[in-house]
Amino acid sequence: MDDCLFCKIIKGDIPSARVFENDDVFAFRDINPQAPVHILIVPKKHVANVLEGADAGIMDGVMRAAAQIAREQGLAENGFRLITNCGRDGAQSVNHLHFHLLGGRQLSETMA
Repeated sequence: MDDCLFCKIIKGDIPSARVFENDDVFAFRDINPQAPVHILIVPKKHVANVLEGADAGIMDGVMRAAAQIAREQGLAENGFRLITNCGRDGAQSVNHLHFHLLGGRQLSETMA
């Protein structure tokens, strides 16, 4: 999509701190980190959210990328959080499916 922020980042039109890329997934550091490690994992195919066509292939690619990135970032031993937001009430700020990988410290048990 021409007006999608994440599509522009994936294409390289907007700079990002890339940490991972393959044919299907792009991952980069969040510009407003909520933890010492805060990486956004984005499928390259534009899908608005999990309700809008996130098929098994997309989800598999994202999950495999998340596991690899977590290991590379040193999060595998102590754990991490992987979150996707969906819709306005779910606090989705960019209408392109993405997952937040958070870790590097003890995270709060509350998520509201």
